[in-house]
Amino acid sequence: MAIYIIIFLAAVVWYYMDSSKPQRTNAKELTLGLMVFMTFLALFVAFADMLGGFDRYIYGQLFDDLADQITVGDYNLSNSDVAEQYYHEYGYQIYNFIIALITENRYTFIIITTFIIYILLFKSIKKYCSNYPIAVILFLGLWFFFTFTYLRQVIGATIAWLSIQYIIKRDLKKFLLVCLIAVSFHNSAIIFIPLYWLPIRKFNKRNVIIIMIIALAMGATGVSSALFNAYGEVDEERASIANDEAGFRVAYLIEAILFLYIILKKYKDIPNKPINIIMLNMALIFCGILLFFIRNANAGRLSWYYMIGLISTITYVCTYSKAKNLTITMMVLSFILYYRILATWGIMLYPYKSIFTNGTRENDPIEMEFEYDHNYNNDKFYRPTFRFLEKR
Repeated sequence: MAIYIIIFLAAVVWYYMDSSKPQRTNAKELTLGLMVFMTFLALFVAFADMLGGFDRYIYGQLFDDLADQITVGDYNLSNSDVAEQYYHEYGYQIYNFIIALITENRYTFIIITTFIIYILLFKSIKKYCSNYPIAVILFLGLWFFFTFTYLRQVIGATIAWLSIQYIIKRDLKKFLLVCLIAVSFHNSAIIFIPLYWLPIRKFNKRNVIIIMIIALAMGATGVSSALFNAYGEVDEERASIANDEAGFRVAYLIEAILFLYIILKKYKDIPNKPINIIMLNMALIFCGILLFFIRNANAGRLSWYYMIGLISTITYVCTYSKAKNLTITMMVLSFILYYRILATWGIMLYPYKSIFTNGTRENDPIEMEFEYDHNYNNDKFYRPTFRFLEKR
């Protein structure tokens, strides 16, 4: 566990070492710092040996099966298991196919996927956040651990964020094009599309509170599950999420209330510039989704599509607010969120093991249940890493 605590503390140290203030103009130095930190996180996640849960095994097996199919000369993507499993998500199917033309190795597939995710994350943080160290600290608390395992949904969200610029430019065609690419990786990205038609203005605080109360009431009474089930009839995977009732999610409630309190308290401090308003409204939607799905164990993942708005808005108020303790409060909250996942996931994350040592971790229940190819235990790269380097 210690290595994960060190990562979080490194971000905190970076914040205190960085002399960035509103008047600072050394953008190159700030960008370099963000690039270095995000590159380290990408390497840390990419080189992890199937940590984070069973999703990596599922994605790995489907990829390996497609790579085997291509190896024997069958290039018909529709014949593959990945096409059968994700029959609506054509973008993810094509993505697997392209990578399978390059490599047969699941670890190379995960490395490439992870770096794409972190490149897109870097671009969004750089573009929409005013203080990189604070943004990274919030990212660690809110989303870092999920980049280990929920690869499809995470890449779908980071692709969707590329469309934000077209909301500002009011370019519907390009916005929809980017969003549809995101949807083709994970159908849940469709929840991001209505953002284009949301008025770019600050809403009355009283109305915001009323809407949040209504969202909470609907979520607490199970109305959200019924609505989600209706969508689930069209999409089987979303149906399983909708039916995953886990009682009242106190963690969602606390998280949403704390962020809402901070945002509404500093509401007047947020500029009326289009980008700031869009980020603000995304932050509010993030909180609203958590409240609306207060009884669902997994449907809160839909809020991920609006997370960059929350990170951007909180980063802004921490950077430009006169409340000196606000940043410290956000650091503490981020650490609590960070440690909660770390403690809850336990064996799925630590002890940390990289792909550069063969074998498996002792008493790893996820590996024992979901490992589909034990040849990887003896040699992580026994399958060709790059096809063009391998004589066939």
